[in-house]
Amino acid sequence: MYLPKHFNHSDPAIAQRIMREHPLASIVSVGPDGFPVLSHIPLHWQAASLWSDGPQSEHGVLLGHCARANPQAQLLVSTPQALVSFMGPQAYMSPSVYSEKQRVPTWSYLAVQAKVLTRIIDPHEDRDRLLKCLIAEHEPAYAQQWRELPDNYTGAMLNGIVAFEMQITDLQCAVKLNQHRPEAHVAMHSAYAQGTEQTQALARWMKDLGLVP
Repeated sequence: MYLPKHFNHSDPAIAQRIMREHPLASIVSVGPDGFPVLSHIPLHWQAASLWSDGPQSEHGVLLGHCARANPQAQLLVSTPQALVSFMGPQAYMSPSVYSEKQRVPTWSYLAVQAKVLTRIIDPHEDRDRLLKCLIAEHEPAYAQQWRELPDNYTGAMLNGIVAFEMQITDLQCAVKLNQHRPEAHVAMHSAYAQGTEQTQALARWMKDLGLVP
């Protein structure tokens, strides 16, 4: 992705936070006709593989699944390399935050882009293990209900998905919060803090990153 040096954030904890707080990712594979195929799929970041023989990466791994009928599933089987994008909070920024008149509007955002190698999780019990990991992340209370469902039902549900683990081979993190214009940070934070859910999230990030006191 286009990443000017003043928006390139190298702290892995920031990228991990974005991926954990905004798990609905865009997965991009290249189809047989050479045209990109994109799916929106929730992915769970964690530091290491669920399996002792699984892929290890300094950037961590992503766990997920999609419907077996999804064309993306077959592409991940045939072509393990893919591109994954996470979009954090984002919002318009008015030039009114500047004291000078010769300024233009822009857009603030946080985003992560990852190159991955995909490993398909085939055995039934391993797919169940991955699914329970995702349940523990999103709704731990549902775990007991899942365990109590009839085997023929859970078996059919598991057979209807393709589960996968993605080794992150390269990671880029964009934090575009006008870092190169510190004279506008206080006004920008004030405007964002009074706005929508998205702008309030950006205001919190500005504080967390030390752009404002």
